[in-house]
Amino acid sequence: MKIRVYYEDTDAAGIVYYANYLKFCERARSERFFSEGKLPQSEEGYFVVRHLEADYIKPAMLGDLLEVRSELLEKKGASITLLQRVLKEEEPLFVMRVRLVYLKEGRVCRIPEELGSLISDWNESYPSSS
Repeated sequence: MKIRVYYEDTDAAGIVYYANYLKFCERARSERFFSEGKLPQSEEGYFVVRHLEADYIKPAMLGDLLEVRSELLEKKGASITLLQRVLKEEEPLFVMRVRLVYLKEGRVCRIPEELGSLISDWNESYPSSS
């Protein structure tokens, strides 16, 4: 997914504020569902972040065009683990490993089959927004 860095994403020096990389990755995860005509949450359940590890490699700047790539590393009954990278012209700026768990009525539960098949194809290309 392509993301342009806007003024609202930066600090006073024009550098992307650290927490916004997490937002960029969240947008990419949501876009995966939207591209399939689905929402990342429903009355049935939703995903939440259980754990993440993040590495800030180089800063992105105001006006940069970034790409967020997501790769499925592991899928279990109630959780998925993704590797998400924010790149500028193929150069990694931020790398995050994130584990999401599926909740229903506030309790961990098995990922529904319909979502499970969507997630299994996570690494395949899907439309990106610009």
